[in-house]
Amino acid sequence: MMKATVYVTIKQGVLDPQGVAVQGALHSMGFEEVSSLRIGKYMELQLDTNDRAEAEQRVKAMCEKLLANTVVEDYRYELEG
Repeated sequence: MMKATVYVTIKQGVLDPQGVAVQGALHSMGFEEVSSLRIGKYMELQLDTNDRAEAEQRVKAMCEKLLANTVVEDYRYELEG
C-alpha cells in the first residue's frame, strides 16, 4: 500500500481570481503584508500497490487525465510507502 500526495497549483502567469479575492479579503481584515496569494489543491490517494514505478506511472496518468488541467495548472506529487 502506498500513499500519494498530489499538489495542483495555477501556473505562474495565469490569473488566479480566487487567490486575488482571498488576498483582498485578507487586506480588508488588516493583513496588508500579504503581497501575493495563489490558491491550489491538495489531494491524498491510497494506492493498492507496492510497486513504486507502477504507482508513479499511475499517479502521473491520473494527474494528466483528471486531477489537473495541465493547460493552466502545474502539479507535483510525492509517494510514501
